[in-house]
Amino acid sequence: MPTVIEHATVITVDAGRRVLPDTAVGIDGNRIVAIGPTDEVAAQLPRAERIDGRGKAVLPGFANCHTHFTLTLSRGIQEDFSFPSTLRFPRNAGAYLSDEERVVMAQLGALESIRSGTTSPFEIGTGIAAYADAMMATGLRIVLGETAADLDQARAVRDGVFEFDDARGEAGLQRIEDLHRGYHGAGDGRVSVAVAGHAPEAVSPGLLRRLRDLQERLGAIATIHLNQSWWEVEAVMRTRGVLPTEYLFQHDYLHDRLVAGHCRCMDTREIALLGRSRTVVAFNSAIAARRGYSPRIGELAAAGCPIAMGSDNMAEDMVEVMRTGLFMERVRTGDGERPTPEDVLEWATAAGHRALAQPEAGTLEVGKLADLIVVETQRAHLVPTMRFVSAFVHQGTPADVTSVMVDGRWVMRDGVVLTMDERAIVREAERIGRRAWRRLLEDYPDVPFPVTLDTRDP
Repeated sequence: MPTVIEHATVITVDAGRRVLPDTAVGIDGNRIVAIGPTDEVAAQLPRAERIDGRGKAVLPGFANCHTHFTLTLSRGIQEDFSFPSTLRFPRNAGAYLSDEERVVMAQLGALESIRSGTTSPFEIGTGIAAYADAMMATGLRIVLGETAADLDQARAVRDGVFEFDDARGEAGLQRIEDLHRGYHGAGDGRVSVAVAGHAPEAVSPGLLRRLRDLQERLGAIATIHLNQSWWEVEAVMRTRGVLPTEYLFQHDYLHDRLVAGHCRCMDTREIALLGRSRTVVAFNSAIAARRGYSPRIGELAAAGCPIAMGSDNMAEDMVEVMRTGLFMERVRTGDGERPTPEDVLEWATAAGHRALAQPEAGTLEVGKLADLIVVETQRAHLVPTMRFVSAFVHQGTPADVTSVMVDGRWVMRDGVVLTMDERAIVREAERIGRRAWRRLLEDYPDVPFPVTLDTRDP
């Protein structure tokens, strides 16, 4: 059935960044078919379900261009131990999860994504096939980035051993191909598969070139973690004799279909290389702030890099990501006016969808995909709503997002997630998280751990 959202404030994020008060959005199938005065749109769709949008704003859904759903397992813990983590356990808590438990932790991440207004996340990880069906069932327009590496990075961080294993790299390439064969275009086209190299220090020149060849053959987008830490910079300098971005440039891994996550520890030469190649930068602001980093986003944008946004580890809140990005860049530059709230909203919507090869989403325009969110405006922290984009970026919360539509279907309606059993997932994720961390601490009681966890069964 067609849908008309009436008398709403429509935040288009189009080229003119138009904000349209008292406006209707008409949806038929999976497309926006009308935007205009309510009477006109209602007349165009006489059999539509009509939704009262008074006191509400309609925005494009967010594109989270760099995240790891299963790392919800470490929420409340790893945020406080830098990167690479200063915790020195020989294993991580995720090693204690079964495939079924990984599904639950990924569903937990997807739930938070929906509740914070994300319609298109870029999920990056290893062994995604174990939970790909569950991700398709969420109703999200999701990009799956299976990761390949030929270095045991945990050993490299812990022991300083850089030994590259061809078999490990080959297995990663095969996982990417298998995932692409099984899921690219699935879910009525909502699911796509990307090619992911883990990080410059973890990918040898041979594997880097094979990843690039595979990306070209599949016609996919690609991603890599880039310049996440000074440890990474030192590791690449030690093994390759150049800076991380220079290393990627040498092996033709910089291009306009690459989403580079982080980009927070780099010099001017690297910024110039990224800009020249039009590589997309995923500005993962909230995790950068937690790690004590601040990427040079203004310089990256001025050099020619499109800027998108991502949440990375432990959290999926894109409202927080926008606000943190705004604050971080203003503090870094000492400029109290730039970037604007409109800038960061565009990074989180239109620019993000372009980065994920989803040009038909990300703005509210006739003919575009009906991927949108409805936000309650009449809240104590948001009124007066004379400049709503600014109010929402500065003061908004995920709880203000009341409904989420993807591909013309509601995945959340009036605060209720429709595609997952939220209560059961939250309850099970609590049990799984406590059990995994309890087992890790029991297996390695002598490893220093400066915090106390309540790992009792809930």
